[in-house]
Amino acid sequence: MSRTDRASLLVHVPREDAFAALTSEVALLSWLPPKGMHGRFERFDLRTGGSYRLVLTYDDASDSPGKSSPDSDVSEVRISRVDPGERIVQEVDFDSEDPAMQGTMQMEWQLRSIEEGTIVEIVARNVPDGIRARDHAEGITSSLSNLAAYLEP
Repeated sequence: MSRTDRASLLVHVPREDAFAALTSEVALLSWLPPKGMHGRFERFDLRTGGSYRLVLTYDDASDSPGKSSPDSDVSEVRISRVDPGERIVQEVDFDSEDPAMQGTMQMEWQLRSIEEGTIVEIVARNVPDGIRARDHAEGITSSLSNLAAYLEP
């Protein structure tokens, strides 16, 4: 587990609005699940030292076997750092029996203001071997697109 995946997107809103969408339980459920999935939190405490448990369920699992069950991906997330308005660092463990899905992935969300709005960047470090780079890129890009649609209706 040494792969790092990155993606970024410009959203045409102030950084404070983008940060609010990254930290609100309701907002996250509306944009974070990639295309073809929906989500729910089993618990949610997004603050430095907090945690959450997220269940993502495939709308149609026939082509997308889940990591945790045939139709779902479950992750345990610990929040290692929240810098208000700037960055969120999370430690993610997938609830999976598959050895290729074991280990802790670090997800860092960074926000940077520019004249046109806010650059939202995701950096995923130590991506488990069981997550194909192409699939991860599609998932992250889908979530970022959903975020833009959420913030810029």
